[in-house]
Amino acid sequence: MIRDFLKKRPVYQKTQEQEKEPEIPAGLWKKCNKCGAAIYTEDVIKGHYICPKCKGYFRMHARRRIEMITDEGSFEEWDVEMPESNPLHFPGYEKKLAEVNQKTNLNEAIITGKAAIDGKTVVLGVMDARFFMGSMGYNVGEKVANAIERAIEQKLPVILFTCAGGARMQEGIVSLMQMAKTSAVLKRHSDAGLLSITVLTDPTTGGVTASFAMLGDVILSEPGTLIGFAGPRVIEQTIHQKLPEGFQRAEFLLKHGFLDAVVSREKMKETLSQILMLHESKEVCPLPEGKMDVKKKGITKMSAWDRVLISRMPERPTGLDYIERIFTDFIEFHGDRCFGDDHAIVGGIARFQGVPVTVIAQQKGKNTKDNIDRNFGMPFPEGYRKALRLMKQAEKFHRPIICFVDTPGAFCGIEAEERGQGEAIARNLYEMSALKVPVLSIFIGEGGSGGALAMAVADEVWMMENAIYSVLSPEGFASILWKDAKKAADAAKVMKITAADLKKLNIIDYVIREEHPATVETMEPICEDMSEQIQRFLTVYGSKEGSELAAHRYDRFRNM
Repeated sequence: MIRDFLKKRPVYQKTQEQEKEPEIPAGLWKKCNKCGAAIYTEDVIKGHYICPKCKGYFRMHARRRIEMITDEGSFEEWDVEMPESNPLHFPGYEKKLAEVNQKTNLNEAIITGKAAIDGKTVVLGVMDARFFMGSMGYNVGEKVANAIERAIEQKLPVILFTCAGGARMQEGIVSLMQMAKTSAVLKRHSDAGLLSITVLTDPTTGGVTASFAMLGDVILSEPGTLIGFAGPRVIEQTIHQKLPEGFQRAEFLLKHGFLDAVVSREKMKETLSQILMLHESKEVCPLPEGKMDVKKKGITKMSAWDRVLISRMPERPTGLDYIERIFTDFIEFHGDRCFGDDHAIVGGIARFQGVPVTVIAQQKGKNTKDNIDRNFGMPFPEGYRKALRLMKQAEKFHRPIICFVDTPGAFCGIEAEERGQGEAIARNLYEMSALKVPVLSIFIGEGGSGGALAMAVADEVWMMENAIYSVLSPEGFASILWKDAKKAADAAKVMKITAADLKKLNIIDYVIREEHPATVETMEPICEDMSEQIQRFLTVYGSKEGSELAAHRYDRFRNM
């Protein structure tokens, strides 16, 4: 019965118009793996390989990426020919290598060479996932090591774009050794005082993550990049738990302190160019003749408690306000590389009158939401560790360090103690005492106890006229000594916590005048004074040797 029905069923044929309908040429369209949309290939290329519908990122071929981030015609490829490597004599491996080579026109999973980015010469390595999913075998390790060694010889910065599935299984233990090789050569590059930048692209996992990918002086990532040592599927199978949304993605790592920034593909060349520019050394411009002496200015008469209240005013300018008005080209770096990115401390690189400097600020919020995000300017241990990471980076590149201090104190809470608040503060005091670059600390608001001192072991310490610096808050002092927090005003007087008091005690070196209590509207004359004195500071201390600076700082605090 079914057979009879099928025989009687009409047969539909294509119309003449349908027969004439042209086939779509291969490669004319690309399908977005995230939203499934079909997009003209030309639109994909013009749009930085970003889906115009969902903004998802297509994976890029290495040569396309090199074209996108380097000056036209500037790339000079190295190690174009690489002999096959099959250290374990793995069956069928050489045949597979030949097939992948023919299909991709690549000799390995990374292209290396020398190029220019906005005229600045760099050594470049760009991984390509089409070659064995960007896995790292002997040849990848060798190309990375060769490139970095040549960068050391030529005194050039290195930029490495990662895209890797981990170790090359066919090369076994030899693949594992490439992790040690690439890390060791990158250490030599660092010890030579040279800049390395890694840019993590999707995916960066396994042995590449656990070696050169996470060792850059600056670590950037494209949005949404999968980054991890073990892949999410392996983790789920091991612990038998569902992983949270966004786990191991770039934004997750930024929050947990392992990236300096997540940078969109459209802005990658501009960002790399800015970082390179900020690592170009430039001499400090000396002050004009006759301006080397610190100005003598009178201090407005006011009670210590009034200054405490002014130092806490929500209208008072924050560290970022001073950074915005005194410095140029500021680029913020994030994270302590251990646990998190504490928003109570901000820091990065900028220029002061053309000179590259590292600036770090304890940062309060401008409103309730911002204050909650910045924990009311009370840093966690990861904040102090971020600050120290940036200071050590400044020391490597011979950049002066300028700190803006404004905190009620280090955060005291269970989680802060669990993560080692005392150790973090102690480590800052220990390391800052011997930094071989000029260090300046400026108190712009509250200076609460060890939480403030952890950013004030400096060659010179300055205070705004209405800032305070104390062993404890006046309320806490009154509670401990007099069992009455209401006597805070009396405590403020006897504690000697004002700029004038501390100048007499030789705890600080300079008082920045406030004709009116500092607000964003009254900042201009304050910033002019501060800028002039920063120039004086850099002129004086910028000429000293590293060992001389460390000795000066040691003597300063030894004699306290």
